[in-house]
Parts: sequence; C-alpha cells; structure tokens
Amino acid sequence: MYYFPCRVFFAEEALTRATPYLIGYGRKALIVTGKQSAIVSGALGDVTAILKAHNIAWHIFDSVIENPTIDTVLDGATEFAIHDCDFLIGIGGGSPIDAAKAISLTAANKLDKTNMYDTSLFSHSFPVVAIPTTSGTGTEVTPYSVLTDPETQKKAGFGSELAYPTLSIIEPRYTLSMSHAVTLNTGIDALSHLLEGIYSNKRNPLLYPNIFSGIKTIYKNLPIVLNEPGNLIARAEMMRASLYGGMTIANTSTTLQHSIGYPLTSVYGIPHGLANGVVMKGIMELYYPAVEAELKDLFHEMKISQHKFFEWIEALQLSIDIHLTPDFMDTRIPEVLSSRNMSNNPFEISSEDIKKIYLDL
Repeated sequence: MYYFPCRVFFAEEALTRATPYLIGYGRKALIVTGKQSAIVSGALGDVTAILKAHNIAWHIFDSVIENPTIDTVLDGATEFAIHDCDFLIGIGGGSPIDAAKAISLTAANKLDKTNMYDTSLFSHSFPVVAIPTTSGTGTEVTPYSVLTDPETQKKAGFGSELAYPTLSIIEPRYTLSMSHAVTLNTGIDALSHLLEGIYSNKRNPLLYPNIFSGIKTIYKNLPIVLNEPGNLIARAEMMRASLYGGMTIANTSTTLQHSIGYPLTSVYGIPHGLANGVVMKGIMELYYPAVEAELKDLFHEMKISQHKFFEWIEALQLSIDIHLTPDFMDTRIPEVLSSRNMSNNPFEISSEDIKKIYLDL
C-alpha cells in the first residue's frame, strides 16, 4: 500500500505555479516561522507579496526555535485563535513546519498539554501549506510532528493522516541561504530517512526506486553543495532527495535510527541530523543481518561497497564531543525503547544494543 494525500509543487517557479491553490485555503493565514530563515531565504517576502496581491490577511508567529516545544505549539494555537486565522503557512526547516502541523491540530481539536499526543482526539485540522527552506526533514510531505517537552527533556512525535500538509511548495532557491552546518546536518537527516525505508519492517519495494535514487543523489550532491553552496542544480537535487525521504517515511515510519538520536538532541542540544549521522554506522551494522539483501541491492545500484559508503560517511567528519553519563544511560535507554519508532525495527532491539551504539560515540 502507498498513501500520499499531499499536493506538491517542486523546483523552479513552484510558488508561482502553486499560487491558485495557496490563495484558496482561507481569508487569513497564521505564518509559522523562526526568527531568521524565512526572511533570509526570501520565502517570507515572496509569500506575503502573493497574499497581499490577493487580499488575504496574515499574522506572523515567529517564535519557533529548533526542536519546537509543546509550549510553543500551545502559544501558536492561541495566536491562531486570537487573530481569527483559518489556515496556516509553515516556512522554514523541519521545526516551523512541524510546529505548524501541531498548531493546526491543537487549534482545531482544542487540545492542551495533557493530550497533544492523543491522536484518538484528532477529528479535523486546518489547512497547512508547507514551504521548506532546508533539504532534509521531508516534513512537508509527512503526517508527523516531532515536539520536545521542556520539563522532561523528552523529544517525541505523533503521526496522523490529518497532519499531512494540504500543499507543499518546494523551491530549491530557498535553500541557498543555508549555512555549511545546516546543509550537512539536513542532508544527513534525508539520508537517514531513505535508509530507514530499507530498515523498517514496513518497508515497501514500491518505494525502492525512490529510495535508491535518493541515496545515490545525496552521495553525489552533498559534497557538491558543501563545497559550492551557490550551486542551484545540486541544491535542487538535494531537495528532491529530501522529498523522496519524506515520502518514504510517511509510509514506512522511522526506526531506532531516529529514536536513539532524540535524547542526544533533547539533552545535549545535538542537531537532529547530526545525531542521526553519528549513529549511522552502528545502526547499519546492527541491522545488516536482517536487511542484507536490500543493502546489497543498494550498494550494487550505487556501484560501491559498504566499506566505501562508510568511508564517505567518515569523510563528512560527523562528530560530537559529549560524555554520556551513567544517569543518561539509565534514563534515556528506557526512553528510547519505549518510543513509537521502535515498533518498526526489523527485529527486537535490546537495551544492550542501544548501550553499545551510545558507548561507541
């Protein structure tokens, strides 16, 4: 089975081509962003110019930080109601778009801090337009939103068909303003999504052409955009790979690859993509016996060996400088084991499996 209810406009003039749909979702938009990326990318100015030209009002909610919190979503839902908005536009990386999806559901279903993850309470949502300015999360085409609880330092997500954006507008030129670090970390995040489409026990051969193409694309183009940040052709290829990654996990979900990285982000502030990257070798080695045939097909398609692939990962110089304390292990390993992603692993994962990957960092 493959399910994908999102309308997507990709590449050159995507915003212009999507305008007839964009202006049809309501009379006032809550624009959900962070403080900078929507502005410096040019996306915010382009969107507000279109809204103004078509007499659609808007209110900007720019309080979203990296790894959006439950409190931020509640504040956004309040702003949505106070300003009498009837649709949302998320502009930025994964954090603003995830927040926009969660605000939509929170506002529509009158949710609060105690039940925001209870998908049984989701009966409807407000339209969400997603405009990514990074090429990594793929959240513009997924039914997921990942939030952090600042009280427990726990990062977790929910999934619902009602969380799919109604419209996704993917303009590669909006990624030209990404820093070197963000380019690297989001590219690794996209790679994680594609690999997890192979690892997941929900893996679907129908997705393999996109998965293999996406991984090959990142292997070829990530070094290019790191060395030539203004290369729009390579930027477009990275956004295509990110799109494929989002479409993949929308149907296969993520696995331990993501769950094990969440505590590194919520406790130590390690960027999400980097947290995925530093455990990537350990995860692949752990899963290899269960998905050997699929990985052999991948490396055959790429015309490289697994060893060569690991050499490429190492050449990207993904590293973190932290000391994982016994308290971290005692608290966070059970948290990893209890995360919803763990039901998607190709076999049962033990606490010792997780501990070994953490100790190898």
